[in-house]
Amino acid sequence: MSTAAGSGPGWRRIHPRTVLVTALVTAGVAAGAAVPVTVALAGPLGYAAAVGWVLAGATLLIGCAAAGDYVRWRRTRYRVGGERVDLHTGLLLVKRRSLARERIRSVDLTAHPLLRVLGLVTVRIGTGEHTGGDSTLELDPVTRAEGERLRRDLLDRVVPGSSATHRDGELATLDPRWIRYAPLSFAAPLLGGAAAGGVMQVSDWVGAQAEVIHWTADRFRETPLVWTIVVLAVAALAAGVTGALGLWIEMWWNYRLEREPGGTLRVRRGLFTSRSLSVEERRLRGVDLVEPLGVRLVGAARIDAIATGLTKDEKRGADHHTLLPAAPRALAGAIAAEVLREPVTPTGATLTAHPRAARGRRLRRALAVALAPVLVQVLLGVLLTPVLLWTALGCAVVLLPLAVALALDAYRSLGHTLSGGYLVTRSGSVRRSTAALRRSGVIGWTVKQSVFQRRAGLLSVTATTAAGGGAYTAHDTDASEGLAFAADAVPGLLEPFLERG
Repeated sequence: MSTAAGSGPGWRRIHPRTVLVTALVTAGVAAGAAVPVTVALAGPLGYAAAVGWVLAGATLLIGCAAAGDYVRWRRTRYRVGGERVDLHTGLLLVKRRSLARERIRSVDLTAHPLLRVLGLVTVRIGTGEHTGGDSTLELDPVTRAEGERLRRDLLDRVVPGSSATHRDGELATLDPRWIRYAPLSFAAPLLGGAAAGGVMQVSDWVGAQAEVIHWTADRFRETPLVWTIVVLAVAALAAGVTGALGLWIEMWWNYRLEREPGGTLRVRRGLFTSRSLSVEERRLRGVDLVEPLGVRLVGAARIDAIATGLTKDEKRGADHHTLLPAAPRALAGAIAAEVLREPVTPTGATLTAHPRAARGRRLRRALAVALAPVLVQVLLGVLLTPVLLWTALGCAVVLLPLAVALALDAYRSLGHTLSGGYLVTRSGSVRRSTAALRRSGVIGWTVKQSVFQRRAGLLSVTATTAAGGGAYTAHDTDASEGLAFAADAVPGLLEPFLERG
């Protein structure tokens, strides 16, 4: 059991079923590799000998993995004291790790399907500091009851000055209709391409790649090239849409956002792999209303937390601080207000528009990007073959209007303002972001003005913070307006530099 004593009072071990979990996971990996390995060995050895060698290798692999994890279980123990959480592990090189309880900012629980069947979870305890592995302890695995006890014990703090006008308990639950936003993400075309690549890879493993290519070519032998490309693209996109729907269901099924009495926002989600992610409200410095282009076109957005102390692992996890998946924008605004304990969300404040010179900069950059491949094809067409001139024309017809549309949209998205205790910045077209950052969370300002911006009377002001992405920028503001915005947002922080200028 997970409460077995370590080497002294208060010490506990992780659950002994970790050995079984490792053995079963390794067996699954071995089973997945068995087919291509057997096929590869069958040629020189024959199928009977190949199967025998594969079974022997799989048994050895599973045994070694289980033995290694047994040693890890025997040599791993943890203790939760009044002031510190300690973790000791290792056989030859013993590692002793310790976190001060007052610095702990997150206790996240994760359980893949096998752990869920066995009633276990992986507990990740983090301080939210930027020191990589030294800022986190991982207990893998313990019982679910033990994981919940640790989470409550380590995060049970009262938020001073909490408003009684905003409720504790459940803030949002899954609405199955939100699944309609899944195919509108950029994951769909990426998954479609991955599916096509996966088919080719698997066919190569079994030595049938040439047959797959010939079969596909036979299906389109009488079809014009353009229609062949269209049909294959539609098929890949359909596979991508199916994959995006499946990925959304796995990630967000059973979703629930709640505020616990101790001052912690908790997100629970996951169909097969369950996840419980916690964000302390005292870490919270604002929210980011994110609207990818496809989702924005149908009036939806997601909410990300801007919180202090993102570790490197948390930054790599794009959804680690997502409080609300893509949902109707009105609902997203209401949830943002609840999360911030505000009567209305600052992300909905009226923004100050940026000068027309900012539009010109976006148009010029977009046209330069769109024209670059066109000009290259024109040059090669003149030197090599006239066919490239026609492809250049096709690219120009498609890319130039698209570039202009995105540039104009990016300009319309620009904006900034002050709303109560928050500074608000908005930018982006393909991924539009409206960030509401508490003024108290700003630790500095960066003012940038290139030669071209100076000529146009523009500059960019960036609020630096220890929260979220670390920097939130009002791009291409009017020079005087941008400086006034920064000076008013945090009085006294920028004035000394303005006086010297």
